[in-house]
Order: sequence, then C-alpha cells, then structure tokens
Amino acid sequence: MSARSSAGPRVDAREKTSGRALYLADIPVPDALSVRFLLSPLAHARIRSLILPHLPPGIISVDARDVPGKNAVSMIKENWPLFPEQEVSYVGQPVLLLAGPDPALLSQLLGQIVVEYQELPAVTSISEADASGPDHVFARYHLDFKAQNQQGGQHAKQDELVFEETFATGAQEHLYLEPQAVLAQVLDGRLEVTGSMQCPFYVRKALTTITGWDAGRIRVIQSVTGGGFGGKEDFPSVLAGYAAVTAIKAGKPVRIVLQRREDLAMTTKRHPSRITYRTTLDRAGNIRFARAEILTDGGAFEGLSSTVLQRAMFSAAGVYRIPRMRVAARALRTNLVPSGAFRGFGSPQAFFAMEMHMSHLARSRRENPLAFKKRFLLRRGDQTITGGLLRDPVKLEEMIETAAAASDYHDKYKRFPQERGELRRGIGVSLFSHGCGFTGSGERDIIKARVRLRRTAGNRVEILAASVEMGQGTLTVLRTIVARTLCIPVSRVVFSNPDTDHVPDSGPTVASRTVMVVGALLQRAARRLKELPEEEAEVEEEYTQPPEMAWDQETFTGDAYPAFSWGVNIVEVEVDPLTFEVFPRHVWAVYDVGEAIDEELVRAQCEGGIVQGLGYALTEVLEVGNGRYLQGSLTDYVIPGSRDIPEIDVSFVSNPYAYGPFGAKGAGELPFTGPAPAVADAVEHALGIRVDRIPLRPEYLEAKTP
Repeated sequence: MSARSSAGPRVDAREKTSGRALYLADIPVPDALSVRFLLSPLAHARIRSLILPHLPPGIISVDARDVPGKNAVSMIKENWPLFPEQEVSYVGQPVLLLAGPDPALLSQLLGQIVVEYQELPAVTSISEADASGPDHVFARYHLDFKAQNQQGGQHAKQDELVFEETFATGAQEHLYLEPQAVLAQVLDGRLEVTGSMQCPFYVRKALTTITGWDAGRIRVIQSVTGGGFGGKEDFPSVLAGYAAVTAIKAGKPVRIVLQRREDLAMTTKRHPSRITYRTTLDRAGNIRFARAEILTDGGAFEGLSSTVLQRAMFSAAGVYRIPRMRVAARALRTNLVPSGAFRGFGSPQAFFAMEMHMSHLARSRRENPLAFKKRFLLRRGDQTITGGLLRDPVKLEEMIETAAAASDYHDKYKRFPQERGELRRGIGVSLFSHGCGFTGSGERDIIKARVRLRRTAGNRVEILAASVEMGQGTLTVLRTIVARTLCIPVSRVVFSNPDTDHVPDSGPTVASRTVMVVGALLQRAARRLKELPEEEAEVEEEYTQPPEMAWDQETFTGDAYPAFSWGVNIVEVEVDPLTFEVFPRHVWAVYDVGEAIDEELVRAQCEGGIVQGLGYALTEVLEVGNGRYLQGSLTDYVIPGSRDIPEIDVSFVSNPYAYGPFGAKGAGELPFTGPAPAVADAVEHALGIRVDRIPLRPEYLEAKTP
C-alpha cells in the first residue's frame, strides 16, 4: 500500500455519520446531577456579599470553600483559581454553581441569588495592559539572533532605509460542534472523570491539585469528542474541577454539558496580538536588521500564555533568512476571559504580521511581493531565528512554483489592477511553516511519551496510547501505522478512546505531534512486536530525542523543533467597492508534511484548516465592549458557512522526515496559518490599500480606502 494512498474509510465514520456515536450528553447516568453556573457580570470587582435563596432538598451550592485541595487549576503554573475567593476577574467567571436533578429549577434558583459587588478598575485591551506596568505581565522574553558568517548591524547607516509598522490580530472562538462536557463520580473511593477532552493526563494532574488526592485515586476517560482545535486542551481541566468538587460534596454523579452561550462566555479564546516590526533595508533592498515586539492578551489568568508567546516569538522571522534580529515578547494580563491554546498556538499571529510586513516592504520598493519574498527564503543548512540548523530539505521554491502555476499568479497580479468590473479582484500569497511537536527538549524532559502494543489471541493487536480522536482521524491513522508495519489488515488493530487506568501517558493530543511522535513510537513498537514469536506478547516504547538536537531553554537557543512543516497559499478574492465585503473565490495550497500516512485524511485537515483560517481573517469578530466580548451566540459570532467556502485545491510535495513514521511530519496546525495573510495580501492588491489588522471588517476596509 502506498504511503500516499487512502487507508480506506475512517474507522469511526459510520458510527458518527449514522448518529450512533455516544457523546457525553448521550450517555445514560442514573441519578446524575446537573449544574448551572452563576457567572460574574463584571470584568473586575470585589465580592462584598452573597445571599443564597432557600435551597430545596437535593440542591447544593458549591464555591471556593468546598474545594478539598488547592483552589487552583494546575496548568504550567497554579495561578488559575477554580472559584474566586474575594474578587472576580472577568465577565463570565463562575462565582459558584448550583447542582441538582432538575436543570430548570437550578436556573430559577440561580436568578434568586443576590450578589453585591464593588466594581474595580478593569483593563480590557493590550494598550491598557501595556500601560499598566509589570503587574499586568504574565511572561516576558527576549531573543537576540545573529546568523553565523553574516553581516548585519543594529544601527541604520545613512544609505539604509528603516520601515516600522504595527499589526493587530483579534481573538477567536474555537466553536467546536460539541460544547465542553464532563462527568464526574466517586466509585469505591476513587474519582472517575469522563469527558470531551484532548489531554486526559493533563486533566488527571489538575484534579490531583484540586482534590488533594493522589493520582492513583483518579481515573480519567476520554469520551467521544466533537472537535477541539486546542479549546479542549486547557479548559477541560477547569470544567473537570467543577464536576469533581461537586461530585465529592454531593456523593452523586455530576454531569456538566455547557450550553452554547455558557461555552462562549466561559471558555478560552485565541490570544489577540499587537506586533510591531522595525526593519532596516539597504539601498539594494536587502534586509540587514529586524526588530520585533510581540504583545499578546492572555486574559485574566495565565494558563498556557507563556508557551503560546514562545511559539509566536520563534515564528517572528517567518520563513526568511534575516542576518540579525531581536525580538521582545510579553504576554499581558487583562480582565477578559483567559486566552488559551488554539490551532497554531501563537504562530498564526506572528506569521500574519511578518507576511504582511514583507509584502509592504516589497510594495514600498514597487516589487512583486512574491518575488521579493523569494529572495530571502530559508534553505537547507540555514539557521532558524533560535540558531537551530535546518538539516532537512526546504522545498519552498518548488512549492511556490507549483502554486503560482496552478493559480496563474503572475499574470493575475499584473492584470487584476487594470480591470474595471463591478467587483475588484486581487490575488495574494503567503509562505509559512510550523514547528512540529513541543518546543526544544520538551518532548524528552517534560512529556516523556510512552506507548504500548499488545498482541492477543487471534493475531489482534491493541494500541495503548493517550492520543485522542477529536475529528482529525487519530483512531484511523495510528491503526494504519501499526497495521502497515505488521503487514496485517487495519481491522485487526484495536484502539479505543484513552483511559488513564489502562494506557501509558503518551502525551497530549496537541502541537502537531500525534502522528510524528506517537506514531513513530508505535511504528518502533510494531517492529519489535513483529519479531516476537509468542502469540500473546506486549512491548513498550519510550520517546528518545533525535541525537543531533540541542536546545537551551534558558536562552532559547538551538533546535526549537525537531522538524518543520511548510506551506504556500495563494488566494484570489473579489471585493465589493460599495459594501467592502470580501469574497474568497479560490485557494491554492501546497504543503510539505513529509509523507502523508493517509492523504485523504490530511487533505481533509488542510481544507478544514483553510476554512477556519478564512474565518479568522474575515468574519470571526470578537470585539470588546463594557468589559466583555460582545459576540456571545451563534447569531452574532459568524463562521464561514457552506456558501462562503471557495474552491480549494490542495497538493503536497514529498519530503520524508527520517524520524517520522513512513516519513510523516506534523500536519494538523500548519494549514490554519496561511489563509489570513494571503487573503489580506489579496485585498491589498484589489483595493490598493495597506492592511495591518484582522479580521477584515468592511468598516475597516472602507476607512482605509481612498
């Protein structure tokens, strides 16, 4: 079977498309209590008093006083309180919850709670946080890069030109099909939590802190999960905390399935950003020095903001050779709902800014943006911004040629400005990459992934790993890797949703690592299993870092990632000059993901990522007013619908990665990054304006147009 063919139907397709899949809300649980949250109406306030109504028998309230362990959700740090103790820090923060058998009665009682707040000053923007001093900084990093054997100075000389501009990206909602959901119950003295999640062992770790129980008393099981995009990496630890504390207090099972408005109000968002570039060019148009300042809005609690900021910083140079670059980066604290993990994890913000900056540098010199960018492309043997070495081939030039030929880019770039139709047409390009896996030595020193394969009677093989299926095809592709290695049908490979009692910790389903890292471990395990003669046998594999990798986390120097995936997007748009609506008409995308284990699954990932990226660029508006995000329902938060999706052509180049299974690299996050800068570049081409922010609202485009 070719490594680029389809492995056949997805193993979970029939169950899900027929409606037989049981999501958490579908699982029958006798006597399970429901939950309703009292959410803060203010962005920042002190709780002066709280009066509960009389609660009928069987109804309980739960707040900070009921947390048996530490009132903190363990992520990177333990500074996210499960419940507020004296102050609320954002609109939508749960102050307390009510639990009982009748959700309607809970909602009625919730309306009878009286809370007296003393409103406090709130910080609700990057600008306000930036002006508020060190108390509003979660993380602060610096990076200073100078390429070996390269000349580049910090100070501009008289024959050099300096360009400075600032870019902004907005918040974004994950909007997974299935809202956040979790079930907690105490069985025989142990806490069992089942939920819609990406990282079962993250949830277990968080629950040890909240409950004060050791990990051996806590079992976490992933239920069928209807989408995540990063939103079920961090927040399930919070929601599981609410369910667990309530189940321990009530002595009954507790199921929480957020209503859509609750989900939009309570859960993490993509980090908004403000990124400034100051770049020095010589008279020949060569980049001599660049400086970048990256500011992200982390919301009220730090969560994963520090690591999101690091990836944004490592993406600041884009896919370009810049001889000297300095980056200063800060994650800021505001009184908005916390920002968190989201597909791309900081990289899309940085690539939008860098790609637009490069286009603007090109246009300032009256050069074609694509031709200008090609002059500075990274190549094999070059250093990354952290001083890491690009050891594998970089096929961007080949990918650019493929995309440009398919889209007729060069002819359209010349022709479109001359047209005089009712709609103005433009074509734009973006070049981008994504570092696969955890930063630096994170896989080796923090994750320490392990997998097991177990062969049972009848030559069936069971995968024991913590990787989850959330719509991206994990159940299919990991089975495929094992089956191909063992030369058996996929139907003989068993792989169930992970249960922390039964599977080793192979790490979270994040960071474009599932196929490249976990899949490689399973391939190694399958090779060993193949050599064992016993009918019943079991093997385990543990992650080992590629020997040539070197990384210093203190100085951010060395190989930030073991491998990079690469992408080229070209987008053609039409813009209505009266309404300033933008209509994407065609997307041409070329990707290097090493080798696709199942090309149909990867193609689906790429098409979905492109559509999600178009929404980020154009319609997914989250604006702040009165200390909150104003878009709080599917009525006013607009994602692309079926009629908004343009023609999409996806192709791949072959570039096998030595340490990936069958040559595979990461693919899940890469396709999100390219659409926004390509669309913005196309809109600039259509309207003759300079774009410096997304989403591209009609009001913004009208104000920018002469």
